[in-house]
Amino acid sequence: MLDTLDELNVPDGYKAEIIRGNIVLSPFSKGYYTRVMRLVCSRLEAYLPEGHVIDRAPNLFVFPGQERAYGPDIHAAHEQTYEADSNHLDGEGLSFVAELTSISTRDDDLTDKVETYGKAGVPVYLVLDMQEKQAIVFGSPSTQGYEIRYNKPFGEKLRIPEPFGCMLDTDGFELRAPREAEDKRI
Repeated sequence: MLDTLDELNVPDGYKAEIIRGNIVLSPFSKGYYTRVMRLVCSRLEAYLPEGHVIDRAPNLFVFPGQERAYGPDIHAAHEQTYEADSNHLDGEGLSFVAELTSISTRDDDLTDKVETYGKAGVPVYLVLDMQEKQAIVFGSPSTQGYEIRYNKPFGEKLRIPEPFGCMLDTDGFELRAPREAEDKRI
């Protein structure tokens, strides 16, 4: 499936992932999601485990035993995880993943990805549910999935489990109202 994914001519504005053994195309994030992703990265950077980096680059993380390959919105891993001569990175090297939901991705972000990331041992999975305006964090991965789950509405602080062990301020994660056009009179 990875070979097929690599050869696929993905239309502009879409990304391709392997979900439940199927290649799935989903649209790129909305513009304001970039602001939210930058906020998450800057607010968590000081709490990264030693040698780990956090990024929003379009990388594909592979989970071969589960027939999955995801391109998460935000990811953190030890810097050695990124030292690969392939665009297929080891999903088990991740220490943190965050997804910002859209109408088309929300179901997979809250079901399939929770199970996959948990079984792969990713310590922290954060879902920013943009439709429900809440942050949900999963921690303590096991072979059954995640053992803990916390959620808070946007605007409140959310406990991020170890290895980060911090509070994430979710203020500013909501869509801001567009600015009114200025009245330009001559």
